[in-house]
Amino acid sequence: MLLEVERLEKSWPGARGPIAVLRDVSFALDAGQSAALTGESGSGKSTVLSLIATLDRPDSGQIRLDGREITGLSDGQAASLRRSEIGLVFQQFNLIPSLTAGQNLSFHARLAKRHDPAWSAQLAARLGLEAHLDKYPEALSGGQQQRVAVGRVLALRPRLVLADEPTGNLDEASGDAVLDLMLSLCAQSGAALVMVTHSERLASKLQQRHHLSGGVLV
Repeated sequence: MLLEVERLEKSWPGARGPIAVLRDVSFALDAGQSAALTGESGSGKSTVLSLIATLDRPDSGQIRLDGREITGLSDGQAASLRRSEIGLVFQQFNLIPSLTAGQNLSFHARLAKRHDPAWSAQLAARLGLEAHLDKYPEALSGGQQQRVAVGRVLALRPRLVLADEPTGNLDEASGDAVLDLMLSLCAQSGAALVMVTHSERLASKLQQRHHLSGGVLV
């Protein structure tokens, strides 16, 4: 298994003591597979993503990436893992306004010294961005900006892609198109995908679905 999440527990401090956010959360995902995390607001979906991304640490439980336990990494080791193995896609596009679409697309891969011009060109073609690579973000539509954000992550060739409501700012047609491309490109590159979504329709497109209620998988 590429990703193994075992018995995660997480609480936040409250005025009357710890408030349980996650309780005994477990699932696994292999390379090239996709999983949706669904649930109401406050159910713990984004917390799971944050823990897998090593942006926070669980109170107990384990997360393994390709057999390597990652919950105990130092801050520097976690940052290095995110630069090379884990790609993050958010609802906000977070493009750099002073860079063109093409420069944004290759930005993370260049930082990690893993830029592959042929792969970036293939991504641009698959994402329908070939005619827009010289444009700055302000000249792109919302759907085009999100495609650049997806391409920027996949240009790195990460082992794992984590997406938090990646189509939340798009209309239904654009959102479906971006998700379909993301799924296809992840499968092509062998990356696993974990996506947080409120949409049952979008969740149905992924191979696994894990529903959180009150911090518990149901």
